Amino acid sequence: MIDRKILRESPEVIREALRRRRYEFDLDHLIEVEARRRELLAVERLRAEKNALSEQIGEAYKSGDRDRAEQLKEQVADLSRRIEDTEQELEQVEAEFQALMLELPNLPLDEVPDGDDDSDNVVLYERGELRRFDFQPLPHWELGTRLGILDFEGAARIAGARFTMDVGLGATLERALINFMLDTHTREHGYTEVFPPYLANARSLIGTANLPKFEDDLFKTTDGYYLIPTAEVPLTNMHQGEILAAEDLPKHYTAYTASFRREAGAAGKEGRGMIRVHQFHKVELMKFVTPETADEELERLTGNAETIIERLELPYRRVALCTGDLGHQPRQTFDLEAYFPGMDRWLELSSCSQYGDYQARRCNTRYRPEPEAPPVYVHTMNGSGLACGRTLAAILENYQQADGSVVVPEVLRPYMGGATEIPLPLP
Repeated sequence: MIDRKILRESPEVIREALRRRRYEFDLDHLIEVEARRRELLAVERLRAEKNALSEQIGEAYKSGDRDRAEQLKEQVADLSRRIEDTEQELEQVEAEFQALMLELPNLPLDEVPDGDDDSDNVVLYERGELRRFDFQPLPHWELGTRLGILDFEGAARIAGARFTMDVGLGATLERALINFMLDTHTREHGYTEVFPPYLANARSLIGTANLPKFEDDLFKTTDGYYLIPTAEVPLTNMHQGEILAAEDLPKHYTAYTASFRREAGAAGKEGRGMIRVHQFHKVELMKFVTPETADEELERLTGNAETIIERLELPYRRVALCTGDLGHQPRQTFDLEAYFPGMDRWLELSSCSQYGDYQARRCNTRYRPEPEAPPVYVHTMNGSGLACGRTLAAILENYQQADGSVVVPEVLRPYMGGATEIPLPLP
């Protein structure tokens, strides 16, 4: 949620941000609703006037001026009716104002490149050598099926389309990735590990701005809980409603969780295999920081995610998302994309974003810059460190051999009992 002060004093800043985002929003209507809301807040003046007149009624009776007392009673009754009508309208206007404010996207930073869609994203750099194959590389879903480590048909029988199941060394490989990522982020990068709930209430999803904008993308239980679309939701809400001390910042958290998304629009190659599924697994990185350190902390967080890709020796690139491709919540995003030779595509393994105080305002998470200073909002940021299923798929495609086997990246071998490859099953 953006600062109301910007709406009142600098609406042109919001208008320009909406233009850069190519986002359709009736800002003039929101301004009108805010103006009416401020007018209706004058109900407090009416209440004060009613209280003052009520006191005068008693004084009039005491002095024997019954006519004056009756006149005052009529005025109080009229004020009561006006107050009731005003309160009813204020409740409606306040609800509309809050709904519109929740719909308003974050304001992109000036350095975010302008653009219409993902074709205008900017590749900042590429690292690692693309492997040259002397055979036609296969996509990961074919490799995994031949190796007997990915079972799409079994998952479909159990749950339905857009699910997969790791089997044997496939399950071991994904578990190895999870442990390797968590060990690196906790032992080397200084993150505190969290094992949060996989269910969250609506308040928490409003806090991260998944609600109300993306409700159709979420799975909801019959009793009102939501399956988390990412560990960002519980981690960002860990300090919901709290006031932190300056010395407590920055706070760095990491969590492994399953993530659940409808992915209703997935199609084509990305709709196959492990790229866009209803349930996937991810190690998340999340930070609470001060405004002054946000840019530096985002660079560190993105670098932490890059470390995982580099140690897995996967070719990747960093991409700055343009305003037209920027998500609803972030004010800046860098995607880390690995090359998938079997699909002949660059695909995201991590998306690292900073939000300013956009989420903190929704979660009411603040800190005191000084012990006696008034609290101000923290800044939040997060990124995948990494998406486990996609990373497994990238390993299969980049480490495949001509005979159909897959070499295990060296850094994962200690987590796999020393296994150096995933061989084809015996006939």
